[in-house]
Amino acid sequence: MASRKKKSISIKKYRNRRELNLGIFLFAIVFVYLIITIVMYFTGDRISVYEVREGSIVRDNSYTGLIIRQETAVNAEADGYISYYQNENSKVRAGTNIYALSPQKLETESSKEETVSGTLSPEAESAMVLQIQNFNENYSANNFSAVYSLKNEISSTLQNAFSDTKMNQLDEIIASSGQDVSSYATSQDGVVAFTVDGLESLTKDSFTAQNFDRSEYESTVLADQMQISAGDPVYRLITDEDWSVIVQLDRETAEELKADEVSSIRVRIDKDSETLWADFSIIEKDGDYYGCLDFDNSMIRYAEERFLNVELILEDESGLKIPKSSVVEEKFYIIPQDYITTGGNSTSDGVMVQDNNGNVTFTQVDIYDISEEGEAFISRDDLAEGTEIVKPESSETYTIGKTKTLEGVYNINKGYAVFKKVTILCENDEYYIIQEGEDYGLYNYDHIVQEGSSVGPDEVVFQ
Repeated sequence: MASRKKKSISIKKYRNRRELNLGIFLFAIVFVYLIITIVMYFTGDRISVYEVREGSIVRDNSYTGLIIRQETAVNAEADGYISYYQNENSKVRAGTNIYALSPQKLETESSKEETVSGTLSPEAESAMVLQIQNFNENYSANNFSAVYSLKNEISSTLQNAFSDTKMNQLDEIIASSGQDVSSYATSQDGVVAFTVDGLESLTKDSFTAQNFDRSEYESTVLADQMQISAGDPVYRLITDEDWSVIVQLDRETAEELKADEVSSIRVRIDKDSETLWADFSIIEKDGDYYGCLDFDNSMIRYAEERFLNVELILEDESGLKIPKSSVVEEKFYIIPQDYITTGGNSTSDGVMVQDNNGNVTFTQVDIYDISEEGEAFISRDDLAEGTEIVKPESSETYTIGKTKTLEGVYNINKGYAVFKKVTILCENDEYYIIQEGEDYGLYNYDHIVQEGSSVGPDEVVFQ
């Protein structure tokens, strides 16, 4: 039997072909992008972002002013002990009794208590209730000075009521005293005050810089049952509702107000936070400058004062508040507004550009402002200098080349810098107040670059 030979079989191993995994590929791209973005974020310049908000800027100067009124210090006609018919700051008519003089003190303490505790007339009560109701219905926390107005109105009502009572009671006391008492009336209408300081005759022409020195100022308070001599002041009579406050100005402020031709100014009175309008003028005397504030109301509120702390509100503007550092200047081409049109099915603004062969094509442009003179501001990147544009429905042409500058900021709401024009209303050391709601301008809650010079137009901004 022949032997069988075994055949050897050679088996070769082949490596499996790896197919491309699309998911891993995409993940790798995203991963690399994230790495690059993170590196750029931490190594690149950080852009500070500012959120635009509504705000206001008040520019005011504080002064201590000297009050000048039309007033007279009335002197006693005889010796004796004085008793007053009127209360402080009472309005009186000519012929009204103001005070009485007696050889001895009158017993008035009990009458004072009765006056304070006495009941008001129905008319006075109704007036006070109406005043309080009106205050409650119209009160606003933003107008706190209305509290002082209510206080003054109620004080006036009570004062008038108690004055009538006091006059009647003083007449009864005089009649029962058995003394030879003389009563004295005013010869003019006015407001009675019971403080004197020797400056009652002061006028706009006669005041001096020394009158502002409060270290030497003295005021005398006159009261019931004081012993006085003939010729001593017994009351002060203010005979005009018009009054003035004189403030000392430095040369720079005076020249600024004069250059601005300021003729009226808003004034805040520190004593009660009341805000009043005053006619304003500048007085130059002996090389010094003074501001004269003339008022035609509210005199009685400050009848007891000779000096008054006031604030001159030179500016009070509201709008959008932005940092000064955000504002930059950019140069733009200007073209007549009549050359702006829309092309084809697009609603975008653009112009009709004419080439050397006379062919006209629509080119989109970005508009950054339109002036009152009808000039449209367009980017210098949209068109080249010397480009001819055609007025729609006309053969008139305009050559691009004239430029003007706009003030604005870079808005980054969309992630890249877009120039927005601003109209500045007022400023302080750090901020501008700009016009709100303008075409091509900013709106509340917009995000802008805080350092405007740190970016350029259309630059991508990492916040």
